[in-house]
Amino acid sequence: MHSHPEAADTLIVGAQLYDGTGAPPLERDVALRHGRIAAIGNLTNWLAEEVIEANGRALAPGFIDVHTHDDTHVIRSPQMLPKISQGVTTVIVGNCGISASPVTLKGDPPDPMNLLGERDAFRYPTFSAYVDAVNAARPAVNVGALIGHTALRNNHMDDLMRAALPAEIAAMRTQLEDALAHGALGLSTGLAYGSAYEASTEEVATLAEPLAAAGALYTTHMRTEFDAILDAMDEAYHIGRHARVPVVISHLKCAGPSNWGRSAQVLASLEGARKYQPVGCDCYPYSRSSSTLDLKQVSGDIDITITWSTPHPEQTGKLIKDIAAAWGVTQLEAARRLQPAGAVYHNMSEDDVRRILAHPATMVGSDGLPNDPLPHPRLWGAFPRVLGHYVREAALIPLEEAVRKMTSLSARRFGLTQRGEVHVGWHADLVLFDPATVRDTATFDAPQQVADGIDAVWVNGVLSYRDGRPTGERAGQFVARGAREVEAQAASATMF
Repeated sequence: MHSHPEAADTLIVGAQLYDGTGAPPLERDVALRHGRIAAIGNLTNWLAEEVIEANGRALAPGFIDVHTHDDTHVIRSPQMLPKISQGVTTVIVGNCGISASPVTLKGDPPDPMNLLGERDAFRYPTFSAYVDAVNAARPAVNVGALIGHTALRNNHMDDLMRAALPAEIAAMRTQLEDALAHGALGLSTGLAYGSAYEASTEEVATLAEPLAAAGALYTTHMRTEFDAILDAMDEAYHIGRHARVPVVISHLKCAGPSNWGRSAQVLASLEGARKYQPVGCDCYPYSRSSSTLDLKQVSGDIDITITWSTPHPEQTGKLIKDIAAAWGVTQLEAARRLQPAGAVYHNMSEDDVRRILAHPATMVGSDGLPNDPLPHPRLWGAFPRVLGHYVREAALIPLEEAVRKMTSLSARRFGLTQRGEVHVGWHADLVLFDPATVRDTATFDAPQQVADGIDAVWVNGVLSYRDGRPTGERAGQFVARGAREVEAQAASATMF
């Protein structure tokens, strides 16, 4: 009997395979067929239409960007170059309480929903309309979606500067339930923003009640990341306990100079909560943040760079203190004149960033703003920055641990079935990169730069990026929330 060689669409030969679980790498060949991983091992007897020689470079599950504002970008710019060029194969949209759907606007989008675009970008009155639009656009990356609390408030309230009434909460819940039935991953809040700050804890807790039955989760841009951060964390834990769902704290940081050095305290709070309920966080690997221009943060104690301004576009790229000096006004008055505007805040300490990034419960998310004319470099650089700067140069964490934070931890937490690890039968989302050269090239002055050392990216088995450029193939799809295994939830303290 002669054994006939197996045939694959793609064969990746001689890779150092990082399976996503945090285990050390093993030399393996990997075969892809029909969008799935067909075999892992020594596959010298296999035939394939395309053979890629890995030559000992790292092969990992495609990275999952758990914190994006790519809601409209995946439809309007489906090539998704800022993400595919980092090895990202799945983005999670709808963070910080702002989502592109379900949304019905009464006028211009309220701040910070304007981060997702102007009024014409919001054309998805139902979540299923958004799902259909993503699948029709066929972006280069997979898309999972959260539902934004601020988006729901916008739909049902005449004034966002107050708490919602019981009838309004009920209407928001109905919309959330419909979205969960169509595969949404959970609910996100942006309680630090004016458009949600007046929402009571009870409003959010009541709105979150349908999440448990759906196996969904709660993510939050907390009420504050400044001095009262521990109280804000307690509020997040309370909402998770009330709704009986996992909690993810978005872009965990110690913001503002008076808060610098408190990351040990903040992480002790996280660990205390994790003994009793599933709680995790994400972070981006930079000591500056970025959002719309918030007057509360124009205190004079940190530098703030303007990234866009509707009335004064000529001030883009300048520091507020310099603009104020040129105009002969206070920084606060300058900020008022610049609004609506976007900003980068020089508001974190590097030691805190490192401590939070290294914590086992922390996932990596870019929080990039694709519509920003001068985006924070995290949009193009977050994942290679972890691999190059923090793993290779700073030796903060081992490479296999960095990969886990970008893959299996994220997939398990958000319920992305059969993604985030390299197993036979699972979706063939993969990235081939060179651990010796991978690095971010995006800077604050020139942020729109592809990373070095990302050699090849496959999305659902399709080679989508190679040697610094997109192949033109786009194979992403909308990813509905998968069933969370009951056992995994019971043991969620270990994976969370």
